[in-house]
Amino acid sequence: MVEELKRVANAIVAEGKGILAADESTGTIKKRFDSIRAESSEQNRNIYRDMLFTTEGMEDFISGVIMFDETLRQSTVKNGIPFPEYLSSKGVLPGIKVDKGAKLLAGQEGEKVTEGLDGLRDRLKKYYDMGAKFAKWRAVITIGGGIPSRACIEANAHALARYAALCQEAGIVPIVEPEVLMDGDHTIDTCFEETEETLEVVFDELFKQGVSLEGMILKPNMVISALDCSEQANIEEVAVATIECFLRVVPAAVPGICFLSGGQSDIIATQHLNAMNAMDVSLPWRLSFSYGRALQAAALKTWVGKDDNIPAAQSAFYHRAKCNGAATLGTYSEEMEKRLQI
Repeated sequence: MVEELKRVANAIVAEGKGILAADESTGTIKKRFDSIRAESSEQNRNIYRDMLFTTEGMEDFISGVIMFDETLRQSTVKNGIPFPEYLSSKGVLPGIKVDKGAKLLAGQEGEKVTEGLDGLRDRLKKYYDMGAKFAKWRAVITIGGGIPSRACIEANAHALARYAALCQEAGIVPIVEPEVLMDGDHTIDTCFEETEETLEVVFDELFKQGVSLEGMILKPNMVISALDCSEQANIEEVAVATIECFLRVVPAAVPGICFLSGGQSDIIATQHLNAMNAMDVSLPWRLSFSYGRALQAAALKTWVGKDDNIPAAQSAFYHRAKCNGAATLGTYSEEMEKRLQI
């Protein structure tokens, strides 16, 4: 089983590819649909995900797709093929979000801990039988007045490690996602410090829980200025700080790091990833992406819930996937943004 976990983990960060995070909960996808004035019905959600998954050639740049429970159980619109089966036929790994969301952490004002460990072993078995090859669990760390607390970091790290161990027991590769949020007005230096501490604690807990680092993927934030910070670090500064931070604390045994986009725009997220991969530095792990909005935003705005717009929306999605695929190789350029076509 360990060898299979390693095989899948390495396939996730295959050269030139990354993850499409299409695991928005029903509540979150409703907000996305509200922004384009489309009804968030089960049928529309199915059509939207189908539009992304059936984009011709997406598999050239997308190695895996993280799905929500509802999506994992849905099928292609045209032929009724279950999404896990359809994606697998294209060489794309099906993944599943398994956490139950971040809830208020008792005794720690303004902080949250992710829940979902109860019954997880049984759910993972069912997801494995449905074709899931990897899973995702997101923890959120907020920077603010006096926070994050050590208690919050340790609680989330422990939950991430227990989740990861259960995944590997079930033959599923865990995506370990400790996200230090961009919300606030903190500097890139503060983000560096809190990201470093968070990752140190996470890997300590993973070791304690016996998680095989070779059979997991890290999905972290980049080291970046907060959204409301008066001094925004530039592309190169973010790349340098992120690489320096991760070289300090991420073991070489980890096959790859698939960054989340957080609150970044789609193009900025691509530029940051490209800058890291274009640096003249030897890295022990592959740097890739696991983007949600940064891959979907343009497609969603193009689609606006209308079938007639699907081809154009697929073209927009393909374009962003291609740009990010290039960014994993450090070969992305602004010139690519002018060529929006399949």
